[in-house]
Amino acid sequence: MRITRALSASLLMLGLAVAPAAADSSPTPTDSASASADGDAPTQAGTSFRTATEVEQGQTATASGSTGDYLYWSFPADAGQRPTVKATVKLPETHASQTWQIDVYDGLRRRQSCQYGAQTRTAAADASSVELACTLRTVRAWSETWANDPLPGTYYVRLTAVGLTTADLGLPVSTEVRADSKDIGGSAAVDGSLAEPLVPGIAVKSEAEKDGSQGSSAVLSAIEPEDGWSSGWWSDRWVWTAIGGALAALAGVGGYALTRGSGRPHRVPPSA
Repeated sequence: MRITRALSASLLMLGLAVAPAAADSSPTPTDSASASADGDAPTQAGTSFRTATEVEQGQTATASGSTGDYLYWSFPADAGQRPTVKATVKLPETHASQTWQIDVYDGLRRRQSCQYGAQTRTAAADASSVELACTLRTVRAWSETWANDPLPGTYYVRLTAVGLTTADLGLPVSTEVRADSKDIGGSAAVDGSLAEPLVPGIAVKSEAEKDGSQGSSAVLSAIEPEDGWSSGWWSDRWVWTAIGGALAALAGVGGYALTRGSGRPHRVPPSA
């Protein structure tokens, strides 16, 4: 009976541990396509990091420009997200072969490498458009100072044509840029978090809040994820840790039940 009660208690613990996982197993959207309607998306691009046009994830930003221009946008990315930036450039009817390139920089303006995607493409002379894509590494909540890991904050997108001929400089083009993210979850979680996300003006805002002054006007960027910046400590690793602990307890009880035997050994009568 004691073994039965112990097994029942262990199964109850396992059920309580699995319950959060079952609750989290319901399908949730992995991209941010519903962040906001495209009707509110910007229709122009910046010309530098400081003037980059702010775009929410899930919005399709459009802009008109000329070949040879540097076009800049910015969007927020939080810990646990794997951003993918896509760009489409509609070319003029008559042009020579053109090579277009999309680059993504983090909040420290460090160029981030693409895990996969056509970051650079060459459009033939008869091509009407060219499509580019760049999928970054998963954004980490914390990283060593010497590492080049993506960190939470503002990300900058730069779109430009490289290696242009003189005849193609200044030709009109129209562009579309969109940033989406996939939520990776606890597999990319780390033990630690930044004090503040890498957002332009965040240091000025933090100092103003400490002093109690009105310094919000100095903040250069107002974009952030829809649910706000995460604290960095919670991930689904806690759920799997609880499940692992419950399974270990169940295995311990089962091993004890197998090795304990049927009870106390029979007393052997002393020999005469």
